[in-house]
Amino acid sequence: MTTTPSSSALPLDGIRVIEFSHMVMGPTCGMILADLGAEVIKIEPPGGDKTRKLPGLGMGFFRTFNRNKKSVVLDIDTPEDREKALALIGQSDVMIENFRPGRMAALGLDHLSLRERFPELIYVAHKGFLPGPYENRLALDEVVQMMGGLAYMTGPVGRPLRAGSSVNDIMGGMFGAIGVIAALYERKKTSRGQEIQSALFENCVLLSAQHMQQFAMSGEAPPPIPSRIAAWGVYDVFTLKNGEQLFIGAVSDKQWVKLCQLLDRPDLLADPALQTNAQRVAARPTLLAQLGDSLQHLEIDAFSAQIEAAGLPYAPIRRPDQLMDDPHLKASGGLVPMVTDTGETTDVVLLPFTMDGRRPGVRHALPAIGEHTHEILERLR
Repeated sequence: MTTTPSSSALPLDGIRVIEFSHMVMGPTCGMILADLGAEVIKIEPPGGDKTRKLPGLGMGFFRTFNRNKKSVVLDIDTPEDREKALALIGQSDVMIENFRPGRMAALGLDHLSLRERFPELIYVAHKGFLPGPYENRLALDEVVQMMGGLAYMTGPVGRPLRAGSSVNDIMGGMFGAIGVIAALYERKKTSRGQEIQSALFENCVLLSAQHMQQFAMSGEAPPPIPSRIAAWGVYDVFTLKNGEQLFIGAVSDKQWVKLCQLLDRPDLLADPALQTNAQRVAARPTLLAQLGDSLQHLEIDAFSAQIEAAGLPYAPIRRPDQLMDDPHLKASGGLVPMVTDTGETTDVVLLPFTMDGRRPGVRHALPAIGEHTHEILERLR
């Protein structure tokens, strides 16, 4: 298992970030910078970030995207606390915000208001849309998935379906963090900060960009993924014994031969109409049914071991709760314990990369509401 480097060994050690954000996109940006060693000071309103108490599908937001941060409670709607916020901004390298259009400008905390006073400040605004006709619209991940092509491509024809995660919020936070790192590098040469803008809609359009180019090259609107013309004959989810499901791919002639051998189907291997991938694509509905007949009697664990030994692409269909015990995540150090704001311990997912074999990890417990208010405000004396 990889070990977590100390704070002093992390690349952003010595960088101070002040974060005015909630929900997912802004907090993701702050979490990435915190994981990489920055001191991230999260400003929460009196009573705490409302994200802490979301029900249902939002229940895990705060725990997931706010580790390694410090919590300070300020009511920035009051002149007194707004002055404290300005003083903290002046002591920071980076400021993050993800409030609705116009909110920070009304408080005098937008980039235009701050740039002359704090010329070295890197200001990161996470919005629904970059500047243009849509910039004043309110947006949510689901809104931009609908208008950015992703929901259309994900669901069956006539049934647009959002992806099963806050993909644009998370990636928008990632692009905000990438912008920060680039701006920090540029600041070394210019001694000046700048504004970084990251937006949900433009993020979603990037996710749809491959389909846009497919249209540009073919002249035909790409069909949704459930109705797509398959590139390979065997590339689908099959039902095995006891209703267990397994995705199997055979994307080359060699893989096709191995799959037929594993299933003891010499008849399919010898069929002159199934010798090439193009032939298998043409016969796909019948072929999948024939493979399904063989697979429905097999026990998933035993067959998974066989198909892995054969070097074929495969994947069991896992629910998120099952990933809490995934052996690879645990052994590779990608799922580690974190003490929560209520004193419990939970396993959390780390950033999906290593640096020289090390995984940036959890250094601090999840902050309680205002836990670091006194510590941070003492710096203003």
